[in-house]
Amino acid sequence: MAIVEKRRKAGSSRTTQHSASASTKVLPLRERTLNFGDKWDYAPSPEDNKSFPIAPRHELFIGGKFVAPRARRYFDSINPATEEKLTEIAHADGRDVAAATAAARTAYEKVWSPMSGRERGKYLYRIARIIQERSRELAVLETMDGGKPIKESRDIDLPLVAAHFFYYAGWADKLKYAFPGRSPRPLGVAGQIIPWNFPLLMAAWKIAPALACGNTVVLKPAETTSITAMRLAQIFQEAELPPGVVNIVTGAGETGAALVQQRGIDKIAFTGSTEVGKLIAKSVAERGADAPRLTLELGGKAANIVFEDAAIDQAIEGIIAGIYFNQGHVCCAGSRLFVQEGIYKTVIRKLRDRIQTMRVGNPLDKNTDIGAINSATQLKKIRALVQSGVDEGAHLEQTRCRLPAKGYWYPPTFLTNVTASHRVAQEEIFGPVLSVMTFRTPEEAFERANNTPYGLSAGVWTDKGSKIFKMAQKLRAGVVWANTFNKFDPTSPFGGYKESGFGREGGLQGLSAYCRLE
Repeated sequence: MAIVEKRRKAGSSRTTQHSASASTKVLPLRERTLNFGDKWDYAPSPEDNKSFPIAPRHELFIGGKFVAPRARRYFDSINPATEEKLTEIAHADGRDVAAATAAARTAYEKVWSPMSGRERGKYLYRIARIIQERSRELAVLETMDGGKPIKESRDIDLPLVAAHFFYYAGWADKLKYAFPGRSPRPLGVAGQIIPWNFPLLMAAWKIAPALACGNTVVLKPAETTSITAMRLAQIFQEAELPPGVVNIVTGAGETGAALVQQRGIDKIAFTGSTEVGKLIAKSVAERGADAPRLTLELGGKAANIVFEDAAIDQAIEGIIAGIYFNQGHVCCAGSRLFVQEGIYKTVIRKLRDRIQTMRVGNPLDKNTDIGAINSATQLKKIRALVQSGVDEGAHLEQTRCRLPAKGYWYPPTFLTNVTASHRVAQEEIFGPVLSVMTFRTPEEAFERANNTPYGLSAGVWTDKGSKIFKMAQKLRAGVVWANTFNKFDPTSPFGGYKESGFGREGGLQGLSAYCRLE
């Protein structure tokens, strides 16, 4: 048995597997010391994007039709991996939001609410099946628009999108069994605002339960990632969803503000930053008796806690999945790592070796592990927070890979010598950056993990079931994963404590957020 020797490229941590020739030295395996921190270069394997053309301009989706914005304003959608313009997106103002709300109200009163749950479920099933059929197209567009690796869009996002529509389609005619002894009634028109990190998935887990309960929707996607939402509008047309049941208004912050303040909205569901969530809560509270219902899924600073009795290699892969494979772009990303002191050096060594194997580059390449940061603004924030950590005494560890010349990129990074007072340990970073700290006892672990304004999620790594249950009871987090991280299912509720918001999405709890129980 033999292995082909790997030769480093000058100035790069990548390695190349040479073809067998006179210049290639082949060594017996017993004579070759393998360095598992090295990377093999793979032949490029880009997903084809030429089969899925993007229209040069996208209009608003109101009343089942694509219509131009009243002010005739548009903004550019940029591919973060290339900085190239993908398309123009319509910028909705208050008049457009009012028109979308009126269309949703008409559809609610005349079509959707009077329709039987069985018939509503048929539409949701049809939407789910079309999403499955067009999953490759949607995954490519999601990657081009948001910068995340194609293998994440393809293998995680799209299956979950379809699963949410399938799951809530099954509940549409069974709502009376979901809440024993109560009679669920729809709320009316739901205004929904979603972020850029999971554009299509966020749309699915807000739209699907709202429609299943008999509500209609006005959706406002993030301005940097609106393309798949507009493609979803095309799917609604293909599924022959009645006009006005779902309306999509695109734009920046003022569009979202107009939606929150719009009269005739019965429910506001927001996923995004804590700062914006506070403004929305204040705006809604000031309306008094006329205020719509509100659920907020906000920021997080999740803790991954690794005990000495954990399966360390498994924990390392969970840490990688929790912060690096998604570029830290999820609000529940495990951006704080707490390691028990006895295994600290081992975990750091393994983590340092593991991040050197990660590939940063073209998000459409199936070999890529780390894609592009969503925007120049977000990249600037990541750099500033990391620099603040270094200025406050933290030690910086990064991969040695070359970053592409164009686009918004940040290498996999972790910081040691971090204390709880560091900004990087307290503020949500939304980038592939991990802050590493230590603890001695379980009591110290959950006290330090809870020492944050947020409370969205956490992970516990240990071989002891009793320790898992103890930590889960003590951690002030809406979701606690045990010996895994970032696992989602439409049947499971998701939401947070403290400044991570209130209310739950997913599961039965996701239904109750869109029902009036009598």
